[in-house]
Amino acid sequence: MTQYTYSSIAIYRRLLREARPYWRHLAALFFLNLFSAPLALLIPLPLKIAVDSVIGSKPISGIVANFLPAAISKATLVVFCAAFVVAIALLNHLQAMTSSLLRTYTGEKLVLAFRAKLFRHAQRLSLAYHDSKGTTDSTYRIQYDAPAIEWILIDGVSPFITAAFTLCGMIYVAAQIDWQLALVALAIAPVLGLIARAYSGHLRAEWNKAYELQSSAMSIVQEVLAAVRIVKAFGQEEREQQRFLHHSKESVWARIRISFAEGGLALLLGLTIASGTAMVLLIGTRHVQSGLLTLGGLLMIMTYVSQLYGPLEMLSSMAAHIQGSLASAQRAFVLLDELPDVVERQNATAIDRCLGGVSFEAVSFAYNKNSPVLSNVSFEVAPATRVGITGITGAGKTTLVNLLSRFYDPTEGRVLLDAKDIRDYRLTDLRNQFSMVLQEPVLFSTSIAENISYARPAATEEQIIRAAKAANAHDFIVGLPDGYDTVVGERGMLLSGGERQRISLARAFLKDAPILILDEPTSALDSQTEALILEALERLMIGRTTFIIAHRLSTIRNADKILILEDGAVAAFGTHRELLGRQGLYARLLQLQGDVVTTTTPNL
Repeated sequence: MTQYTYSSIAIYRRLLREARPYWRHLAALFFLNLFSAPLALLIPLPLKIAVDSVIGSKPISGIVANFLPAAISKATLVVFCAAFVVAIALLNHLQAMTSSLLRTYTGEKLVLAFRAKLFRHAQRLSLAYHDSKGTTDSTYRIQYDAPAIEWILIDGVSPFITAAFTLCGMIYVAAQIDWQLALVALAIAPVLGLIARAYSGHLRAEWNKAYELQSSAMSIVQEVLAAVRIVKAFGQEEREQQRFLHHSKESVWARIRISFAEGGLALLLGLTIASGTAMVLLIGTRHVQSGLLTLGGLLMIMTYVSQLYGPLEMLSSMAAHIQGSLASAQRAFVLLDELPDVVERQNATAIDRCLGGVSFEAVSFAYNKNSPVLSNVSFEVAPATRVGITGITGAGKTTLVNLLSRFYDPTEGRVLLDAKDIRDYRLTDLRNQFSMVLQEPVLFSTSIAENISYARPAATEEQIIRAAKAANAHDFIVGLPDGYDTVVGERGMLLSGGERQRISLARAFLKDAPILILDEPTSALDSQTEALILEALERLMIGRTTFIIAHRLSTIRNADKILILEDGAVAAFGTHRELLGRQGLYARLLQLQGDVVTTTTPNL
């Protein structure tokens, strides 16, 4: 996997690009949050009026005086102050409720769109990526790292800007009352900034470690539950429990280290703010004693200072705390920036239905440079030819057909379909030319009908039933309580192996692709079920180019051509009669499998 590094500015820019379709929602949310600043400035005003003009005798001044009659009694003024408090509270709650609704709606839409983009990209990544990283890592990034777009843009940037505006407003108002106190209160801002900056880099690194450890622990859970039958069969539940706890404990300690660092940050910020508040109180008290400031003015200043330090503390702590979200966003963008090994060429050729002629021209392939799997493989197959592929385990049989369906691209040479390089075709069109029936059938946790129609979602009920009948699956399906609506369970485990294989075969019948790939489709079945599937396969192979991967040579001896791979190279290629007549590897494999070696075997 490619290593990427991103600056905070780069992450912010990319997140803003991702959020561009929702800029109106974000703008409305920003202005709603901005409205909280003047409301916050109003909060101490009724208290000042009550202290200076009700308890004291100072006349009301400023904008409020324009809304009150010139001659107003103190009793009426008290009622006004009380009503003013209620009105401010009502406006604050209405603003908070509206902001909360819009924040939830916008945040959920942002996360959904970002997750969908990550999921789409993960599906397009090459098998080599998923083979090396595993599926859990991508799952974690899609499910748990994607919400960083909401945490940063909605819970981070918007309140951050709002806090900055609130801070500016409070500094201005405080300066109008007593500029010296405002300056003293603001003196701690650089200190808070330096503290936040010192913690930011450390917290970002710690959050990255924590997320990696959490992903690792999650991969153990997924791996064990996927193989729970093996775990139970070998009685290894306790071992897997300990393995999970070991990885999880590392994650726990990583979060504890983060909590400790954040606690230290909060402590330093709190002490700095307390020092600033003490300085303002000390100097403010002297100003009141010297007559430079009224008691109401001091109370208002102290209220503003507490509210002033709120945004200052939030700005400082957010700069550090947001590093966890930035680490998540970085992990999401790392996935998004992974380039697939298999890329569709510009102006790729569309193809409706191929004839089925296949050629390999000096094809070599390696998953990594030090481990070649195929070496200089060349052969040619005419349309509608049945090709048996055999060889010992690890010879490269499955890799060969994976190259044909372009799950991977050759490191050297080329694969041709109807005399044209498969890299020149559109990927979707190319893969529509293949149907696959694998040794372990892959079913989804949906109904039987949906599994059969997976390749053709628009298939009619009649077409689905016809495909099931062709695959010898209809009789057992209608015998189920819910028939074709029966849900097969995760990976189809509510059905037997033979039933799953017949549904997989029905899917291939319904797709009706011109090229068929059979990867040991009957190796794990009993004789009776195998006979049913072989009968269905015989019908399916008619008129199609077919590649049959098999270890048992009896399965492929009647193929039109037999390809034997050894150490990633073509050891032999020809008909059963031709290969038998050479008395080479094919004949030796027949002897090892207890088959009768005779040169008079008919060429089927």
